[in-house]
Amino acid sequence: MAIFAMGWQKPDNVAGSSAPAIMVGLFVATGGLLFGYDTGTINGILAMKSFKDHFSTGYVDGNGHPGIYPKESALIVAMLSAGTAIGALLSAPLGDQYGRRRSLIVAIGIFVIGAILQVCAHDIGLLVAGRTVAGVGVGIVSVLVPLYQSEMAPKWIRGTLVCTYQLSITMGLLAAAVVNILTYKLKTAAAYRVPIGLQLTWACVLALGLIVLPETPRYLIKRGDKDAAALSLSRLRRLDITHPALVEELAEIEANHQYEMALGPDSYKDILFGEPHLGRRTFTGCCLQMLQQLTGVNFIMYYGTTFFNNAGVGNPFKISLIMQVINTASTIPGLFVVESWGRRRLLMVGAIGMAICQLLIAAYATANGSNNVTIQNKVLITFVAIYIFFFAASWGPVVWVVTSEIYPLKVRAKSMSISTASNWLLNFGIAYGTPYMQTNSAEGHESSIDLGSKVFFVWGAFCIVAVGFVWCMVYETSKISLEQIDEMYERVDHAWHSRRFEPSWSFQQMRDFGFSDSGVPPTQQQQQQQPQMELQQSQSRTSDASTSQTDTGGSNTTSASQDDKLVASLGNIDLSY
Repeated sequence: MAIFAMGWQKPDNVAGSSAPAIMVGLFVATGGLLFGYDTGTINGILAMKSFKDHFSTGYVDGNGHPGIYPKESALIVAMLSAGTAIGALLSAPLGDQYGRRRSLIVAIGIFVIGAILQVCAHDIGLLVAGRTVAGVGVGIVSVLVPLYQSEMAPKWIRGTLVCTYQLSITMGLLAAAVVNILTYKLKTAAAYRVPIGLQLTWACVLALGLIVLPETPRYLIKRGDKDAAALSLSRLRRLDITHPALVEELAEIEANHQYEMALGPDSYKDILFGEPHLGRRTFTGCCLQMLQQLTGVNFIMYYGTTFFNNAGVGNPFKISLIMQVINTASTIPGLFVVESWGRRRLLMVGAIGMAICQLLIAAYATANGSNNVTIQNKVLITFVAIYIFFFAASWGPVVWVVTSEIYPLKVRAKSMSISTASNWLLNFGIAYGTPYMQTNSAEGHESSIDLGSKVFFVWGAFCIVAVGFVWCMVYETSKISLEQIDEMYERVDHAWHSRRFEPSWSFQQMRDFGFSDSGVPPTQQQQQQQPQMELQQSQSRTSDASTSQTDTGGSNTTSASQDDKLVASLGNIDLSY
C-alpha cells in the first residue's frame, strides 16, 4: 500500500476506507497474467530449437534447420485470439446471468483445460486446439476483470485500478520472457512444456481467491437484490450498512439503474440504438479496442523474438527480455497520471509518441536498404524500446479504462463484450497475417512478403489515425462517477468539450423530486421549488413518525431527530464516491 500512499491520496471528504476495494481490485487484476504469460510464452517457444525439432512438418529454413511453416506458426499464435473473441462474446450472457465473480471462476476453469491440452500436445493440431480453448477463458477474463474493477472501485482511483489489469498483462509477458530465457537451451520437450505448464499455478491461485471475494454491488442492484448489494458495498467501503454515506451511494446506483431502464430495454439492439447515445458509445469502445491492436504492439509481443532474429540482432531472447522489462516498468507512469492528466490527453500523447518512433524506424530502414545493418539494428532496438514505453504508459492500460467506464449499467456487460471482441478479432488478424508479412516467399514456398522494418509504416499510420479519433470521439471520464457519465453524454455534444463537464444533478434527486429524465440540470424555478418540496417531505416524515409513535407507544420521533443530527454532522462529506 506504500506505493499508493506516494502517488494517490484518498480525498479527505470521502467517507469510509478505500483499502478493501483497492486490494480486491489489485487481486482481480492479476487475471491479466493469464493472457500476458501465454502471449509471451508462445513468442519465445516459436524460436526454440527444441520446439522446431518436435513440431516441424518438413519445412527447412535458410540455414538448413527444421522449422515451422508460416501458415502453421500463424495458426498456432492466432487461434488463441480466435478463442478470445468467442470468449468475449460469451462473457456478457455469463456475466449477466451468473454474476461477474462466478463467471470469472468459470473462465479460469476453461483456461486451465486449454493449458493442460497444450502441455500434453505432441502435434500442431492438439496444440492449436489447446490454445483455442485457453483463448475462450482469456476472452471472458478480458471483459469481466475490467468490468468487475470499475463496478466496485471508488471513482477517485477507478482509472488507476483498471490500469493495473494492463500492468498484470505486462508482468505476465515479463515472467514468460524470463522463463523462456531459462529453458530455451534445453534439448528435450521440457524447453517448451515447462513454460506452458507454469501458467497453471497462478490460474489455480486466482480461482481460489475469487471464491471469497464479494460480487459487485452494481451487478446485485441490476439483479434486484438490494440487501446483498448493501452488504457487498459495506465490505468494499468498510462502512456500516446503515452509514449515511453508504446508503446514499447505494441509493444513487439504484436510482441511476431505474433511470437507465426507463429509457429502454437492456437488449443487444439497445447498445446501438438506446439512449443516451449508446450507439456512439459502443462505436467509440469498438474503435478504441481495434486501434489498440493496430498500433502494432502485438507484432512485437507475438513475434518479437523471431523478428529480431531475422533482423540479425544478436541474442534475440535477451532483447525480448529487455523489451518486456521496459513494457512492465513503463506501465507504472500511466497509473500515476491517468487521473491527473485524464484519459483523452494520455491517449493522444501516447499515439503521437508511438507514431514518431515507428515512422522513424521505417524511414531509416527504407533509406539505408541493406547498408549499415549494425546501425540499423541499434536504431531499431532504440526506437522500439521508446515506442513500447509510449504504448505501455497510454494505450495499453487506458483503453481498458475507457471501455469499462463509458457504458451504462444495464448494457455494460454486453457493450464491453462487443468492444473487446473487436479487439480480439483484430488481434487474430494481426497474429495470423504477420508471418506472411515477415517471411520471404522463396523460403516459405507460400504467398508471402518480407517487409522487414518497413512494416512500421503501417502501424505508424494507424497511430496518426488514433490521435484524430481520440480528439473527436473519446469523452473525458476521469473524476466523475459511473452514474454521472450518462449525464455527460446527454449534455455534452462534442468530446473535446467534455473536460469542462461538471455534474449538476444526481439521479436520486431526479427520482425523488420529479425532475426531467433528460439529465438536464433543473431550472432556477425548479431549484427554488426544491426547498419547499423538501419541507413538505420533512413534514410528511414527521407526521408519519408521530403516527407511528401513537400507534406503538415508542419514541420514533426521537430516533428520526437523531438520524437528522447524524447526517448534519457529516459536514462536507462527498457521498458520491
